[in-house]
Amino acid sequence: MMKRRDFLKSAGAATAMLFSRHPLAAQAVGNSLSFSSPSIDLELSPTAPEFFRLNIDGLGKGLRGSNIVRATTDDGGYNVSVSNSNGVRRVEYRAAGAIADSPAMWTFVISDSQILLTSQWSEEFNPAPITFHFDLNQVHSTVLGVFSKAGLLAVPVLLHFPGQGSIRLTSNVADLELTYTSSLADQSAALALPGADFVHRQVDYRLEVTSIYPDVPGISDDSRFDAFRRNWLNALQLNPSVQALANNTASDTCAFCYYEFSDIASLTPTLVTGLTALDVVRQTLDRMLAGGLADGIPDVPYHPTTTSDTYPSMVIAAANCVRGGGNDNWLAANYEGIRGWAESMLASDKNGDGLIKYCVSGNSGIWPDGFPKIRPSNWWDTIGFGYEDAYGNALAYRAYREMAMMAGMLRKNGEAKRYRDAADKLRSVYYDRFFDPATGVLAGWRSADGQLHDYYFLYVNGIAIHYGLVQKPQANAIMDKLLAKMKAVGYTNFSLGLPGNLITVPLKDYVHRTPEATYGGGVLPDNSDGFQNYENGGATGAFAFFTLAALYDLGRTADADKILFPMLDEYGRCGFEGRNAKGNSNDWRRWDGTPKGYEGFLTDDYYTMLAVPLRQTETPWLEGFRPSTPLS
Repeated sequence: MMKRRDFLKSAGAATAMLFSRHPLAAQAVGNSLSFSSPSIDLELSPTAPEFFRLNIDGLGKGLRGSNIVRATTDDGGYNVSVSNSNGVRRVEYRAAGAIADSPAMWTFVISDSQILLTSQWSEEFNPAPITFHFDLNQVHSTVLGVFSKAGLLAVPVLLHFPGQGSIRLTSNVADLELTYTSSLADQSAALALPGADFVHRQVDYRLEVTSIYPDVPGISDDSRFDAFRRNWLNALQLNPSVQALANNTASDTCAFCYYEFSDIASLTPTLVTGLTALDVVRQTLDRMLAGGLADGIPDVPYHPTTTSDTYPSMVIAAANCVRGGGNDNWLAANYEGIRGWAESMLASDKNGDGLIKYCVSGNSGIWPDGFPKIRPSNWWDTIGFGYEDAYGNALAYRAYREMAMMAGMLRKNGEAKRYRDAADKLRSVYYDRFFDPATGVLAGWRSADGQLHDYYFLYVNGIAIHYGLVQKPQANAIMDKLLAKMKAVGYTNFSLGLPGNLITVPLKDYVHRTPEATYGGGVLPDNSDGFQNYENGGATGAFAFFTLAALYDLGRTADADKILFPMLDEYGRCGFEGRNAKGNSNDWRRWDGTPKGYEGFLTDDYYTMLAVPLRQTETPWLEGFRPSTPLS
C-alpha cells in the first residue's frame, strides 16, 4: 500500500507531466475556490467540503460541459484555507473554532487531471462524508461498481458523466464502501464518500479524470470520433435502487436490454484496477438468476409471459460475461439457470417450426383503446408485435449459438448440439417466414392468423442481416429498398438517428392508443396523426446500430457514414438527452427535431456507439456478432 506522502508525491509528478502535454496550463492562482484546467473545471464551497460546480473533459481538450452537481450546503460550519504551488491547488477545511494548526478534516489537492481528497480523524472532530449531489437534469451521471451485501458500493468505482468523460475513484482503504442512491422524482443521484473514523484514521481518495473506450484503429487523431471517446460508456447506467443496469440511473431495469449492455461491456477496457464493465453486467445477471424482477419478465405487470426478446437478451449477456471475463467458475455455478432461459425459448415453439413464439397473437384489431393492459412481444412496446416476432427471433438465433458455446465450454456436448441444431433450424426458415414480397423487405412479425405486418422496420432488417440470417444478394436488395423508401418519405436528418419504421403503423396494429397521440397512437384509422411521435416512426438513436451494422457488413461504407457522422456530431452536442420546456426529452424526436420522449436519458440511444469499432475493423471483432455463415 502506498504511503500518503508517496501518494501525494507521485500525484504531483504526474500532474507536472500532464502540464507539459497541454497548451493550456491549470489556472490556480490567488485564494479562489475555483480551478480550471484542460481536464477539470470546478468551484468549491467556502463553508463546507462540497463542490459548487464540477465538469470535466476526459480527453483533456478543455471542453466545458454542464454542471454535474447540485450544491446543498448553506453553512457547513467550516473554516477554509487555500494555497497554491506550481499550478496545484490545496484547499483545507477545518471545523469552525478549531485551532489553526489542527489537522484538516478534509483536504483537496487539485491538479490538472486529478483530485486527491484526504480525511483525517481526531478525538475532537469526526469528519462528515463528502457527498456528490448529481443533478440528472443537467448531466445524467452514473456510478459503476459492485454492491456489497449491505447494499453499498465497494471501492474502486467509476463515475461516468455523459458528454464529458469519467472519473476513476480509488482509495487507500481496501474495504471502504460508499453510499449510492438515486431519485426518479427529483432527477437526482448522490454518492457519499465517508470520512476518517477511529478505525480508519486517515482516508485518501484519488479521483482521476479519464475517458474509457475501446482501442479502435484510426480514431485517436481524428476529432470526428471525440464524441465516441467521451460517450462510449453512456450505454451503462447503474440504478442503485435495484442494483442493476437500467434505462438510466433513476429508471427501470429492462431484461430485454441486457444484451446491449453486455455488448458494450465486452469491448470496454478495465474501468479501474479491480473493476470491469462485465463485473457490473454479471452483477445484474446474478440478480436475475436469484429470482429478481425486471421489465420483460411475466411477474411484472403487462407481460403475461416473458417477452420474445427477454430470454435471448439474458443468454447473450451471460455468454459475453463468460467469453469476455474468462469466468468458467461463474458459468459452472450458473449454467442451469442460464440453460433454463434457453429451454423456455425452445418451449415457446409450440408448432415446432423452429421460431420462438409469443403468447399474444399479434393479429390486427386486438388492441383496445387507452393504455394497454397487456404489452406486445418486444422492446418496441407500443407497436403490436406478437406471435412470431422477427426481431425476437433474430436475437434467439444468436442466443442459441451462444448457448451452444457455453455448453461446449462445460463439455456438455449433447446440449451444445441441441442448441446448434436449434439455431440452424431457426435460420433455415427465418427469411422465408418474414420476407414480404410486396415490399421486398422483412416484415416485423407474422401474427397467429398467418398475416405479415410490415411497416419498413429498419432495425428488424438490420439485425437480421447483421446476424447472418440473410444472404448477401438478398441483404443488398433489402437495403436498396429501405434506403429508397427512406428517401421517398423524406427522412434526411440523420443527426436525430433513425426512425424505427418508415411508414405509419395504423391503429389496428398500434398498442398505445390514447387521444393525445403523445406515444404514437392517434385518432385516425391510418394513425397518420400519430406518425413521427415516439415509436411510431419517431427518430431515435436506439437500434440505429443495426442499420449501420448491416451497411458496414455489406461494404456500403459511404451509405453508413452518411448516418453515422451526423449522429456522432449530435452525441458530441449531448443532443440525445435532456428535456425541453414542456418536459419532453430528446431520446425520441419528430423528424423536425421536436422532442417526444420521456426518459430524459435512454441508454439504448448509445448502443449505436458499437458502429465505430465495426466501421474501423475489417471483420467483426466479437464472436457473438459473427454470422455463422459469412455474407457471400
